Amino acid sequence: MPLSVIHARSAIGIKAPLITIEVHISAGLPAFNVVGLPHRSISEAKERVRSAILNSGLTFPPKRITINLSPADLPKQGARFDLAIAVGVLAASGQIPINQLHHYEFMGELALSGELRPVAGAFIAALSLPRTKSLITCSEHQDELSVIPHLKSFYAAHLQNIITFFNDHAHAGSTIISNPAKPTPRHFHSDNTEADFRDVLGQPHAINACLYAAAGGHNLLLYGAPGSGKTMLAERIASIMPPLTQTQAIENAAIHSVAGLDVASLWGRRPFRQPHHSSSIPALTGGGVKFCPGEMTLANHGVLFLDELAEFSAHALDHLRQPLEANTIAVARAQYHLILPAHFQLIAAMNPSPTGDIYNNRSTYDQTVRYLQRVSGPLLDRIDIQIEVKKVPISELSTLSQTSPSTQSRTSSATLKATVADTQARQISRQGCLNDALDASQIKEFCQLDELSSEFFNRAIEELELSARVYQRVLKVARTIADCHSAENIDFEHLRDALKLRAFDRFVHHYTQYEKIV
Repeated sequence: MPLSVIHARSAIGIKAPLITIEVHISAGLPAFNVVGLPHRSISEAKERVRSAILNSGLTFPPKRITINLSPADLPKQGARFDLAIAVGVLAASGQIPINQLHHYEFMGELALSGELRPVAGAFIAALSLPRTKSLITCSEHQDELSVIPHLKSFYAAHLQNIITFFNDHAHAGSTIISNPAKPTPRHFHSDNTEADFRDVLGQPHAINACLYAAAGGHNLLLYGAPGSGKTMLAERIASIMPPLTQTQAIENAAIHSVAGLDVASLWGRRPFRQPHHSSSIPALTGGGVKFCPGEMTLANHGVLFLDELAEFSAHALDHLRQPLEANTIAVARAQYHLILPAHFQLIAAMNPSPTGDIYNNRSTYDQTVRYLQRVSGPLLDRIDIQIEVKKVPISELSTLSQTSPSTQSRTSSATLKATVADTQARQISRQGCLNDALDASQIKEFCQLDELSSEFFNRAIEELELSARVYQRVLKVARTIADCHSAENIDFEHLRDALKLRAFDRFVHHYTQYEKIV
């Protein structure tokens, strides 16, 4: 039969739409034409497919070959269609049976020798596979795809293995690997070298702020002089967060697959992304001529740590505002429009002045104000917890560092993680979400204040000239503090502590007011 129909998957964002590949062989001068809005990388597939077929000991038909990629209006790119096109050519030329091909989808790049090579986005293609079909792909994808439950998949190292599989099922076991084993424990092991809060010397207030941020899913800003331990604290927050759920792990694995990361080694771990302050806007948000997830999406269900926050461009920082509210990011380009997950927890660190320490009087008032204004007010409104990290005195630091581990009173990440797990379980049981995700009606129901606390809170908000958004976010943090102390209601002390955790707002307010008076 001169016509064959093969199925494959494209990759657009973190979706894998079905692509139908029609191969027609007719009489005429030898030609190999690919239609259906192919990218140049697909047009080049004809040379890879021809060499792979010939080097696999098969015949490449010297006729007119037409390849149609349907739907024709969907952009397609990459070498992921090589295997499907080669199988289609062999089926249309009668070199493999055609009657069973509709039960399979194909994905993989072909080397000139006929060897199969891995491609980015294999996980999303397997995730989109119907229960009635099986996936045939490169054997190097076996570890990555083995974490998907109930997946029917076959893995091969060479095109010749696939030809043998379809022509002689009796010997298929020796040429193609089928039905991967259940995920091995290495996919789920924890990293024993993970940073621990036990390494932090002093800083009890900052550690409590990190605890509250992790327990309630709140965004956190650490500010203070250089060398005070801001980065050290931020790098340890992921160590006290609970493991990902199965649904979250699968969503993150799809993102990692599209980005070309090792899905198996990252499976089940909370992401911790730390882009440099020189990162471009597309690097943070995602996009590009060839789509790649940005840092906000790569940090999904994890931590996005922005060190030296004020050194990022103001325009780049403002792109954080919408994802912090919606937990998604809209990437609109001329070639595509995508909605990507961006449910990350923002942890930021910065100095209070361009010279590092505001108390060294090395910068003028105008220089410091310009530096602080790089972080806009609307972005600061969305950062629930803001804590000053002060330098630990050298004398105290020496004493703490010489204390033996057996007598240290410093809190370990394991202890904090247990508190975070209990607190989050209490929140899920009460309202079905973490405190950071409470909407207006839930805040009214679960964050009620007594008369004294309400009057005190209103006066504090007015004196600090804070917005209604901050009003709600302080209530959420107070609710988290109460949950960490197993309290049913928000007390005055919880509200007071929550207001103390808006330290950067108070710092900016008092700094500007003092200079105006002077």
